[in-house]
Amino acid sequence: MGGVGVVRTLVAWCPDWPVVAAGFGGEEPVAVVAAGRVVSCSAAARDKGVLLGMRRRAAEGRCANLVVLQRDEAREARAFDPVVAAVALLAPEVEVTRPGLCALATRGPARYHGGEGALCRAVAEGARGAVSSACDVADPVVRVGVADGPFAAALAARRAVVVPRSGTAEFLVGFPVEILGRPELADLLVRLGIGTLGAFAALDPAMVAARFGPDGALAHRLARGLDDRSLRSRPPPVEVGAVVELDPPAERVDVAAFAGRTLAEDLMNQLEERGLTCTLLTIAAETDHGEELVRRWRSEDGLGPDAMGERLRWQLEGWLAGTVAEAAPTAGIIRLSFRASEVMPAGGQQMGFWGEVSTADRRAVRGLDRLRGMLGPDAVFTGALLGGRGPEDRVSLVAWGDTRPGVQEDRPWPGRHPDPAPALVHRRARRAEVRDGIDRPVEVSARGRLSAAPGSVSVEGGPAGAVVAWAGPWLLDERWWDPRAGRRRARFQLVGEDRTAYLCFVERNQWWVEATYD
Repeated sequence: MGGVGVVRTLVAWCPDWPVVAAGFGGEEPVAVVAAGRVVSCSAAARDKGVLLGMRRRAAEGRCANLVVLQRDEAREARAFDPVVAAVALLAPEVEVTRPGLCALATRGPARYHGGEGALCRAVAEGARGAVSSACDVADPVVRVGVADGPFAAALAARRAVVVPRSGTAEFLVGFPVEILGRPELADLLVRLGIGTLGAFAALDPAMVAARFGPDGALAHRLARGLDDRSLRSRPPPVEVGAVVELDPPAERVDVAAFAGRTLAEDLMNQLEERGLTCTLLTIAAETDHGEELVRRWRSEDGLGPDAMGERLRWQLEGWLAGTVAEAAPTAGIIRLSFRASEVMPAGGQQMGFWGEVSTADRRAVRGLDRLRGMLGPDAVFTGALLGGRGPEDRVSLVAWGDTRPGVQEDRPWPGRHPDPAPALVHRRARRAEVRDGIDRPVEVSARGRLSAAPGSVSVEGGPAGAVVAWAGPWLLDERWWDPRAGRRRARFQLVGEDRTAYLCFVERNQWWVEATYD
């Protein structure tokens, strides 16, 4: 049986949207990559063995004539906006989840079109025409499905079926638990022998809540077809919104998007004062000719300022740089507004030292956003901590706003020096000379044995200072099977008489200082 408050939902899904948005159909072997990995591929590429998450080189090895494209989210947004506009002509209040996927409640539109099946056919036909026109793709694939709640409706769209009322739980039985989008939970369930949504749904709800917590309980309800997540969202008790005037009118995406950062911060401040987070964001724009443009973006997990800014940029790409000239505004945008159309209680948040949200952090984020807006997305970088054995392996510079690299910091790293981490890692290791108490060079054997205890250290030919303490070695033997790329090192920590502490390594009996401690 469907749960109380579960909304009958229609989802329209364009498979492989990054490929289609680039103007390719399913019969051509195409892969779209981001950060060197495949994020989308065509049916022809899958037939050749190309898989999501595969490295670019491996994908090209599977398919010799593979067309490889770099991901362009702006292009995806531009191409999808005409599709949303076509669906909005058939049913009001279309909600966009991401480019390539949109949803709507079926109750009113289904009655108008003569039932849910007829509504699905009308939406599919309108969306296919819009995709064909916007992307110049012949006979594009658009799948439409209906079920109780957005989670099941998205799965119904994959199979292009209308799930009967109160039949959602039965429909979900055979899907794997990985479809819940919770990798850690799915991995644990599989190891427990629970591989399908049906098996997970059969567990006692109280036991699931006790073992897996609130998020596990929510996943359990989804598996049972009780997708009542919309009950957590509600219209805000008072109007929560923000408006910005643009003078002169903005005709470029970057100009309007930069102004939108102020909207996001203003709206977030209002929500935080009320202890709320936005789950349905309405973006509205007014042009100098009086045209009004409105789109609704949903996220069940809540939208922060970065996510709001991202949705705004996507939407502006669709409006100002759209692929369908007839749908584009005829003048620049003079007013932008955000409105939190649905909200839910905010979860936990990181507090500042005195209990409040750190205003310094907010200023830093705004400053970095401004720099990125002025200099471009590839001009502002921040450090990210990675896993690794040496200090040069553990830090990477990534573009501000991009996803951090995925090397796990907490894995065991044999040969890694202990904490604390050094304060300064030198761009180039500095040559050092370490001598024992009778002024002989200290040598290190292949097993890490020292010829004598370190007595003094000199860096880059500078004056020698006495070593008052030392620790090590931590042995590193990487790629020993490759004589050209292999590396064998022994790391030591040395403390000089001036209390300067060094992280050193010895390679081929040459000492080097690679980092310095405070």
